[in-house]
Amino acid sequence: MEVTARAPGKIILAGEHAVVHGSAAVAASIGLYTSVSIRLQSPNDNDDTLSLHLMDVGLEFSWPIGRVKEILPDSVSNIASSPTTCSEETIKLILGALEKFKIPEAKIGIASGVVAFLWLYTSILGNKAAKVIVSSELPLGSGLGSSAAFCVSLSGALLALSDSVKVDIDQEGWVSFGEKEQQLANRWAFEGEKIIHGKPSGIDNSVSTFGNLIKFKSGNLECIKSNMILKMLITNTKVGRNTKALVAGVSERKKRHPDAMTSVFTAVDFISNEFASIIQSTSFSDEDAVKKEQRIQELMQMNQGLLQCMGVSHASIETVLRITLKYELTSKLTGAGGGGCVLTLLPALVSATVIDKVITELEQCGFQCLIAEIGGTGLQFRFDGRS
Repeated sequence: MEVTARAPGKIILAGEHAVVHGSAAVAASIGLYTSVSIRLQSPNDNDDTLSLHLMDVGLEFSWPIGRVKEILPDSVSNIASSPTTCSEETIKLILGALEKFKIPEAKIGIASGVVAFLWLYTSILGNKAAKVIVSSELPLGSGLGSSAAFCVSLSGALLALSDSVKVDIDQEGWVSFGEKEQQLANRWAFEGEKIIHGKPSGIDNSVSTFGNLIKFKSGNLECIKSNMILKMLITNTKVGRNTKALVAGVSERKKRHPDAMTSVFTAVDFISNEFASIIQSTSFSDEDAVKKEQRIQELMQMNQGLLQCMGVSHASIETVLRITLKYELTSKLTGAGGGGCVLTLLPALVSATVIDKVITELEQCGFQCLIAEIGGTGLQFRFDGRS
């Protein structure tokens, strides 16, 4: 039997960094997906191995099931309906099993993802032979939630094959889980994210699982539904950034200027709440829709100015802002800043010619450009490779 699951990446529309200091933030799923396909081996295959092919980074891993049992002897006793945390000792054991693959140093961050794979796979399905293929439309390490999309799609595919979730294998095309199954997939994905990131917020995997938008503040997540179509140009500057250092830098600036920075965070809180309110409101005419886009553009512009006040912009981000402004388009960084990705709102009335010119100019700077709709479907699956 073969199943494929897919889960979207995410962007922060408003509130990054300030959310650490108690402000609201708004995150949204994007129409770019990571897919995981799993084909369980039958006894006739005479292939008693578990293999993993990461197509986008050109890496393949394979373990005899006997070796998997040695590394994770208790995994079969784990219950798929009760997500459990992987211990530090187990992580070290799994990392030891990866040494023979000699992962290139430039791709060493992939190792934690493979550890998460083995933990989730054996915890949910036990020690079954299978071929697993992962492909993604999301650039790695760019702040678009690629690791969460991987963990969510993997958890979804595994649960669809497990006995703990009831699914109709005769349904054709992409199918969504019920709420209970979504919650379970989200909890498992969070366990994978903990292996990869240590102490994740849970925001990325929640957006990827449930789709649409999430407003979050002080640890509380609220799923919200968009009533307008938003399309964004996402520019990956390809500049790596140290998220921990950027977060620490904002905190240090707050210590030096407590009153000014508190005012900045308060302003961001208002922006996030207004953003959520606008995107949930109903448009009764094309004129209403245009006015809503204009208000969102102003909020993005203000949010970017406040992020600059926090000290998290970067020369590459400023280059994107300058180029898009030349075409009367509004942009802001998304995520940690210091490089990473920049969002540019593409209004409904903007011409294809303008978009092409912007993308050409940005790509000439060495940047990667992606276009995606905001607030789409979350985790989905399908059987037998149907599309």
